[in-house]
Amino acid sequence: MAELGLMGVMVPEKYGGTGMDALAYAIAMEEVSVGCAATGVIMSVNNSLYCDPVMRYASHEQKLKWLVPFASGEKLGCFGLSEPGNGSDAAAASTTATLDGDAWVLEGTKAWITNAHDAHAAIVIATTDKSLKHKGLSAFLVEAGTPGFSLGKKEDKLGIRASSTGNLIFDNCRIPKENMLGPQGAGFKVAMSTLDGGRIGIAAQALGIARASLELAAHYAQTRKTFDAPIAKHQAIQFLLADMAMRYESSRLLTHRAARLKDAKAPYTKEAAMAKLAASEAATANAHACIQVLGGMGYVTDMPAERYYRDARITEIYEGTSEIQRLVIAGQILKEYPA
Repeated sequence: MAELGLMGVMVPEKYGGTGMDALAYAIAMEEVSVGCAATGVIMSVNNSLYCDPVMRYASHEQKLKWLVPFASGEKLGCFGLSEPGNGSDAAAASTTATLDGDAWVLEGTKAWITNAHDAHAAIVIATTDKSLKHKGLSAFLVEAGTPGFSLGKKEDKLGIRASSTGNLIFDNCRIPKENMLGPQGAGFKVAMSTLDGGRIGIAAQALGIARASLELAAHYAQTRKTFDAPIAKHQAIQFLLADMAMRYESSRLLTHRAARLKDAKAPYTKEAAMAKLAASEAATANAHACIQVLGGMGYVTDMPAERYYRDARITEIYEGTSEIQRLVIAGQILKEYPA
């Protein structure tokens, strides 16, 4: 993927990236995820959750160290926000960063971190002032191998098994003062804006799964025969295929709309949430329908349908659950239509 320029799609060429836009990124993410959603999420995290916030919040000097080798694909990044105790409540981060002379000392654990065991660096959201609650969060750049920075076990997951997931553990981890990303107290803003962009990436990953499920089901339905006819001739199968195509096409339009708004530097929080919600639920529904079309063949590893089913489920959970997406969408709607 590095050779193809897929690890820093939206990063300017002068910083090691491809210099393309969010729409191009969404299209590339979908294509990769049609073949392998696990590879897609590795790409998505490096692009959306690591390179994008570094590109937007880092100084020029920081970008030379923390962006160029990651956008070029020489190194891999990850993003540490979730914790064992906070889940969807991002503002409740218990990981702390305490200033001690010319260094920040990190203490705490980040959970469910994609790329954890392969990443060369992590963006870590930590509390620098508990009294300020979410306004007391700050973002930091932490290099793998830093004393006091260790990893938990590699999680044995239902799907996206080719990507590593685990805990980032900080125990008296000292990092240079200049490793803060953005100003102090901007951590919540960094996290929320990063997730907006990340949801476009995960929506595109989900589109890949939804499309792969549709393509497999349509092909199988035309080659598998029952009652002396391809099962594609049966109305019940046609209805499944029609619904699969509608879910895929409609969620793709939502995803591309969110990407275009991001490219136009227009607000896109609601649109990204809509895209992620629609595409993730389309992926799960299409994978389910694909297995139904294939019947017994959909349930065994001879065919990729069961992998699509396992991979799809996580798209409704990470980077904001479907329930969180609905809250985000509703919150934006209430702002648009005040009483």
